[in-house]
Amino acid sequence: MQKLLTKLLIVDDEDNIRTGIEKYISNNSKLIGTIYTAENGSEALDKIVQFKPELMLIDVQMPYKDGLTVMKEARAAGICPKTIILSGYDEFKYAQKAVRYGASDYLLKPCRPTEILSKLEGLIKQESELEEVLVNTRSVEKQGNRFVESAVEYMNENYMQDLNLTLVADQVGVTSAYLSTLFTQNLNCCFIDYLNKVRIDRACNYLYNSQMKTYEIAYKVGFRDEKYFAKVFKKVTGMNTSEFRKTI
Repeated sequence: MQKLLTKLLIVDDEDNIRTGIEKYISNNSKLIGTIYTAENGSEALDKIVQFKPELMLIDVQMPYKDGLTVMKEARAAGICPKTIILSGYDEFKYAQKAVRYGASDYLLKPCRPTEILSKLEGLIKQESELEEVLVNTRSVEKQGNRFVESAVEYMNENYMQDLNLTLVADQVGVTSAYLSTLFTQNLNCCFIDYLNKVRIDRACNYLYNSQMKTYEIAYKVGFRDEKYFAKVFKKVTGMNTSEFRKTI
């Protein structure tokens, strides 16, 4: 779960855009805490190094250093805030480079503040879900059961494949009956429930960050039946995919 409010850096050389976005997010976000601003690329790099924000919203064309250069140099310095590009340039080459340097999204000006905030908070939630998975994995490790640990690792890496209890048990070197018992004892859930949770977590990430159709997402995360995917998604999240997308 998200415990500390996220730090955000907004970088744009247009004062009205920069201050307008800052004010809107300050008044409407419960996930973003401290907001830093910069009006050019050089100032942005200074603040990235000084404050180490987890999130960055940055323009492409700016004085001194452009947004892509800022991303490239921050990455080289080992500081990589989750980044959304906000640009007036609808050119493929910019988007292509932005993705190469680690951008999570590319929004075109003019863009509604509601959409910007939705994308930023989507990244925060995605990171929070990943941390939760890592915490669960560490919990398994602390319990000291190498079979469950190996099974969980294998499932997290191969969730998109046609997995079943027997196949995973063979991979970790135990019987399917014993692995089933270990899942219940150590994770308080059965094998299929854990696998479904992993797959639905990945499906939520795709719903947050893509326009893929539901059936495409279902197959991408390992389901071979769209109706079964819809049933499992509702069971795990409490809503259907259409309702979920409306919350983004």
